[in-house]
Amino acid sequence: MEAFTLDTPAGDIHVARWWPQTVTPQASPVVLFHDSLGCVALWRDFPERLAEASGREVIAYDRLGFGRSAPYPGTLPPSFVADEARTTFAALRQGLGLDRFVLLGHSVGGGMAIEAAAQHPAASEALVTVAAQAYMEPRILAGIREAEQAFRDPDQLARLARYHGDKAEWTLHAWVATWQTEAFARWDLSPTLASVQCPTLAIHGEQDEFGSPEQAHHIATHSAGPGESRILPCGHVPHRECPEVLAAIVAGFLAEPA
Repeated sequence: MEAFTLDTPAGDIHVARWWPQTVTPQASPVVLFHDSLGCVALWRDFPERLAEASGREVIAYDRLGFGRSAPYPGTLPPSFVADEARTTFAALRQGLGLDRFVLLGHSVGGGMAIEAAAQHPAASEALVTVAAQAYMEPRILAGIREAEQAFRDPDQLARLARYHGDKAEWTLHAWVATWQTEAFARWDLSPTLASVQCPTLAIHGEQDEFGSPEQAHHIATHSAGPGESRILPCGHVPHRECPEVLAAIVAGFLAEPA
């Protein structure tokens, strides 16, 4: 694994790359988009597992305001999901010279991966969403409000600070506040999915507390390209709860003929 800082117009971005022992010839790298409280470190060993299972390079980065990247300048706007694809991800793509790639996003990172596939159609080989939300539903807000109460415990915020440092309070607020705004109440990625041309795999846990399995079916059926969904016997974080299973499913999907 290689970790480094990428200088972008918006600020420094922490990036990590993993390579398998045996690389599949001409295979595009997989770019990971983390969730609302996530960062490179919180992918744990999943990137390495995925690299070995797929034979592909895997790239992950901390968004601005998260992990070891620079702070985000201000508060997140309602457009932050779409903005990520046209700003930081676009800078990452240019900085690493990525002509073609696979996009994989967890939770809100799945929405960002959808946006990236729609905004960079010629370069997107495939799209994988894991526990992603594509539209608002009561379960999302109920899960966020329950988590917000849990973070009133100082020990919970201290654990978050292990990964985000002095940005931890901003990180938490960016999640719980933004998703509960009136501007986000009608958020829906259906129009964006209509512009996704590449093959799509939507994975969801049947016990996911931040979105129903219907989210995965919605992503798979509303994508303009060929889509499929898989429901796993787990919760919201498959890469922590069943990383081997998740890596094998994604690798199998990417090995399928185009």
